[in-house]
Amino acid sequence: MAKTRYPIRREFFPYSRFTPSVSRPFVRLAQRAMIIPPFVFRTSHVKARLQKIPAYRGGVMELLILTPDNIHRPAPCFINIHGGGFVFEASGSHYRHALTYARELGCVVVFVRYRLAPEYPFPFPQEDCYAAFCWVSDHAEELGIDASRIGIGGDSAGGTLTVTTCMMARDRGHALHPRFQLLIYPWLDDRNISDSCLKYTDTPMWNSALSGKVRPLTNPDPSATPLAYRSPVEADSLTGLPPAYIEVAEFDPLHDDGICYADLLRQEGIPVELHETRGTMHGFDTKVSAPTTRLMCRKRVDYMRRMFGLLPEE
Repeated sequence: MAKTRYPIRREFFPYSRFTPSVSRPFVRLAQRAMIIPPFVFRTSHVKARLQKIPAYRGGVMELLILTPDNIHRPAPCFINIHGGGFVFEASGSHYRHALTYARELGCVVVFVRYRLAPEYPFPFPQEDCYAAFCWVSDHAEELGIDASRIGIGGDSAGGTLTVTTCMMARDRGHALHPRFQLLIYPWLDDRNISDSCLKYTDTPMWNSALSGKVRPLTNPDPSATPLAYRSPVEADSLTGLPPAYIEVAEFDPLHDDGICYADLLRQEGIPVELHETRGTMHGFDTKVSAPTTRLMCRKRVDYMRRMFGLLPEE
């Protein structure tokens, strides 16, 4: 529990009183316990299936592919990368949001189940997510999607991996680039010197103290990963990256990560839609039923609809 009482909206209770542990024993236990919720495979009007694909260094990873009944082929595709500090599996709220995107947009959602630290530290998560992007673009016909309308997004650590996937597509000369990057309270600055990082050391759900504790698990050898792929705001250049939708939470050590990244993109002439939510903490949308969560999800869907070129009635 946070030591300081922050004026977080009551709509986010009980998550506004929760802070996870990132000790190795707790992480190992959580990784075993957090599975894909059964409701994902029983949701009406959306078909869910698992697909194994090749991953980094000869490994194997899973994609959860969500295909709505109202799909018009070739459909747009949203690659969804979950957060969790690079050590936790997706929560039920991650899957609920993914199902909402599939239903509301009539798009295929590819939910990436990348491998987790500490067993798979950097650059495994980055490389796994790029491998997922490559597999999706290579199998567009099989998936019934339009390869020119692939968007990508994620929350927290998933925001990091969204940006690094876009960077890898640019840096490695991939024939296709994501149409947009959708970033929800993203983790983008590994320097830990921002005002929000220094201020929010004990906020619920996530705080800068936890960021410090998780770093030895996720990034034990910084020399193994290019700087831009572990701290995107320190990249030499953001030229060539796609337009961005960015949400930041108010009482969040990562608040300034999203603001800084938005400013850097704008300096490169890259369009940015920025939303600063109020009375929120990191992971606020874990409370799926909260009014603020529902509002922001509508904004995300509206943005993706525009970027996919979908008509309102679609």
